[in-house]
Amino acid sequence: MQITVERDGQLVLTAPPQVGEAQLRRFVQEKRFWIYTKLAEKDRLQRPVPPKAFVDGEGFLYLGRSHRLKLVDCQDTLLKLAAGRFCLRQDALPDAREHFVRWYSERARIWLSSRVADYQSRMDVTPAGVKVQDLGYRWGSCGKGDWLYFHWKAILLPARIAEYVVVHEIAHLHEPHHTPAFWLRVERAMPDYLQRKAWLAEHGIDVEGI
Repeated sequence: MQITVERDGQLVLTAPPQVGEAQLRRFVQEKRFWIYTKLAEKDRLQRPVPPKAFVDGEGFLYLGRSHRLKLVDCQDTLLKLAAGRFCLRQDALPDAREHFVRWYSERARIWLSSRVADYQSRMDVTPAGVKVQDLGYRWGSCGKGDWLYFHWKAILLPARIAEYVVVHEIAHLHEPHHTPAFWLRVERAMPDYLQRKAWLAEHGIDVEGI
């Protein structure tokens, strides 16, 4: 049996089908202090993050590094990363956020697909493919048909943290729930996963404001 506190504060209780309701209730009662502690942590971490202002000098993350925005009058594309700066054409300002989301999504698809290819052989899986979209409060999910889904914001995380998200979702191709067997698979592929997991839990909120 296991209790997970999701990023949106939801409690998810997983247990084998043969476990009765009375036993489930006892388990939750025994874990109530842990539950209250985790909910308090989530409440603290889910502080409002101010949205980005699309003005000269505003910082935008890409693989954990902040790059300043420069508004330009003329360039071949609406948005690009060049010489350490995000360059956005002035005429793209009305839809600036959409242009950033599109840019991030395409880079995330390429980068995450590459990381999946790196790990799938050592984790003995063959995913159907990678899809990048807005997953709300989730960094990733393992869908039907062995598809791996990732939030486009994963590309804003430091590379080593985004890799943890990849390994986490690949492990779900073997183990659908967060059982000890699941975490053992993650540890085999990424021995320092606990440090990366802790960083994501504490700092993941920092990439939300765009």
